[in-house]
Amino acid sequence: MRRLVVPFVAAACCAAAAAAASPLPPVLAHAWIVENGTGHVLSASNASTPRAIASITKLMTVLVVLEHHRLSDVVTVDERAAEVGQESIALRAGEQLTVRDLVRGALIQSANDAAVALALATSPDLPGFANLMNAKARELGLLHSHFVRPDGLDAPGEYSTAADVTKLAREAMKVPFVRQTVVEATAEIAGGRVLHTWNDLLGHVPGVIGVKTGHTDDAGWSQVAADRRGPILVYATILGSRSRERRNADLARLIAWGLGRYMVVDAVTTGRPYAEAELPYGRGRLPLVAASRLRAVVPTGRGLSQRVVATRVARLPVQEGEPLGHVEIWLGKKLVGRRPLVATRSVAAPGLAGRVRWYATRTVKDIGGLFT
Repeated sequence: MRRLVVPFVAAACCAAAAAAASPLPPVLAHAWIVENGTGHVLSASNASTPRAIASITKLMTVLVVLEHHRLSDVVTVDERAAEVGQESIALRAGEQLTVRDLVRGALIQSANDAAVALALATSPDLPGFANLMNAKARELGLLHSHFVRPDGLDAPGEYSTAADVTKLAREAMKVPFVRQTVVEATAEIAGGRVLHTWNDLLGHVPGVIGVKTGHTDDAGWSQVAADRRGPILVYATILGSRSRERRNADLARLIAWGLGRYMVVDAVTTGRPYAEAELPYGRGRLPLVAASRLRAVVPTGRGLSQRVVATRVARLPVQEGEPLGHVEIWLGKKLVGRRPLVATRSVAAPGLAGRVRWYATRTVKDIGGLFT
């Protein structure tokens, strides 16, 4: 089948693409980073500098625990967990809770006793669990991280970076239960315990879907946040802010700035012809339209290109909706997506009499052309 390739710059990159980008907001923190959902870094400062990350550590704790336990597994609270101080859900030694409830306690209320209870249900002691955490870090490519405690309390030799923390958050958000949990502002678990999140952005910054806060003397006020607006996903991480209020304000500004680096365009629309196929026997041309719409996330100021591959001459009969090619959308050298191009109507094949009449007409025209 013969194909026609038509490359051109798509008009889908509308005037918004040319709009001037907003300036990067000032951030008062030791380290920060903004990435898109695939891990592409949009901007950063000291993102590879190791420092304490406090309770953001619990993301790693949960990842390790969920590799060894089902959510329905029951944990008997170890007395060592019940003795852990600072933020807690008041666990009692010998009390039994499901892994599901303890994970929610660790992620929503950032409960240290819940994190330690989970760790001791997975390993005989905390150093043994830290070995599991560090093995997982190596597996995930967190090259500048080292874990000592499951709760993130300050400990010698415990550190990570803004870049590693953001990568850890992306991995954690691949787990459905983690995604469901970190978006909750409040929840109730066993024992009538009501959990309340430390994530001040939830419900206040549109689109925020997590992920984890942290605060200790060594770590300062820290957080990794994710924000989704339609198909646009942005991660922003701040480590070592001077106050909770400043961290929240800087994160909100970084998220808004990151979202502003992208726009959503209708790269392929339905109803408009992208190509035409010639119909045999003098039946004219058949418009080909996209079978479905394609929306694309495009960096602000970048253009898409469109490549159409379609049948030059259709073979009859043709059924309405029959694929006769496709349209590809490219961002530079990256294929964004592809949609089939289909026939807009059905066209029957002519019978013998119709074919004879067509050939006869062509013969008369050809002969007439000799005397022109």
